[in-house]
Amino acid sequence: MTTSKLDQLISPAFYEVHRDIRAHAYDEYVLKGGRGSTKSSFVSVEVILAMLKHPEMHAVVLRKVANTLRTTVYNQYIWAIQELGLYDKFKATVSPMEIVFKKTGQKIMFFGTDDPGKIKSLKVPFGYVGIVHFEELDQFSGQEEIRNIEQSLLRGGDLFYCFKSFNPPITNSNWANKYAIEKKPGVLVHHSTYKTTPIHWLGPKFVADAEYLKETNPRAYEHEYLGVPTGTGGNVFENVVVREIKLEEILQYDHILNGIDWGWYPDPFAFVRCQYNPGQSQLILFDEFGGNKLSNRETADILTKRHGITENDLLTCDSAESKSIGDYKSYGLFARAAEKGPDSRNYSFKWLASLKEIVIDPVRCPKALEEFQNYEYERDKNGEVISGYPDGNDHFIDATRYATNRIWKRRGA
Repeated sequence: MTTSKLDQLISPAFYEVHRDIRAHAYDEYVLKGGRGSTKSSFVSVEVILAMLKHPEMHAVVLRKVANTLRTTVYNQYIWAIQELGLYDKFKATVSPMEIVFKKTGQKIMFFGTDDPGKIKSLKVPFGYVGIVHFEELDQFSGQEEIRNIEQSLLRGGDLFYCFKSFNPPITNSNWANKYAIEKKPGVLVHHSTYKTTPIHWLGPKFVADAEYLKETNPRAYEHEYLGVPTGTGGNVFENVVVREIKLEEILQYDHILNGIDWGWYPDPFAFVRCQYNPGQSQLILFDEFGGNKLSNRETADILTKRHGITENDLLTCDSAESKSIGDYKSYGLFARAAEKGPDSRNYSFKWLASLKEIVIDPVRCPKALEEFQNYEYERDKNGEVISGYPDGNDHFIDATRYATNRIWKRRGA
């Protein structure tokens, strides 16, 4: 591959990183940045070049959820192969989702970590997995999950390449942002933005949109286009910890709480299960269910048949719907109304926000995670934070408040 050809595929921001990879100066490359920085394109090109250089190596490309692979990172690798002029040298399939170098039989395999069994049982026909690419690193559960995957995949050889690419989340406390500032031997951390990308690659609309956001919302511009974790200054729950919660851990839980917020449409029915660890000031959300236009009979059946709720499991429910609670009782479920009182809503929010940790599994509880991470204080026309807690987009938060009702009511009595 000529240098002039690579210049057409690699943004100037990555020239030095490319040289480091060719020299194998590092084992791990953490590539972060804003929109249009072409970091994912760069990684796809480098993975293919590394395979061509090392015919004994196979590559594994990972995203958190498998159903996002085909329309994102898989297509990105097809693009890289085409741009490198190698399309006829590779065979691409989607079932299984892999790209094979015809000459050697080397594979680029694509997996979501929501099916960890496929990764643990992975076998290659020869050689070893020497290249791993974690795309959208911040969507994984945390360093423990990444470490377990690396231990499963990166073995059997003497030389390895590990690429981790992501757009930094808005909060500095996010585990991926923290990971990127750690000083570790053998790891290169690189930050890039659209400003070093040739303009004709991005197109005039991309640049115009970026400049418009820069003028109208500088904070959003810094985060989205410059990849800066700006924070919002208005997050209610700064104590959310995102990590995988394994079944072995759940089986040890001894203080499980269940909460229900009734809904139909557009507000959803929302159910959560959580474990409260008072000694650690920790709440762990490990199961959820939500949906629209579901009858009480339907939701009750789903909770018993799919989520393991029995007649002995207390379900603390929004007291606003006494008829729904009565329906659940008639089905043999142990349902009771949450106790409310003056200012109880505000107190319950304060109690949740005061916990040391609200741990949420992103695969088991994606809807709850989205609500807790995005829930913010309202602001006035001058941008100043308004006291109190806004109503809306908080259904799984409400279900969590009801689940923990007896605890915070006792504390706030």
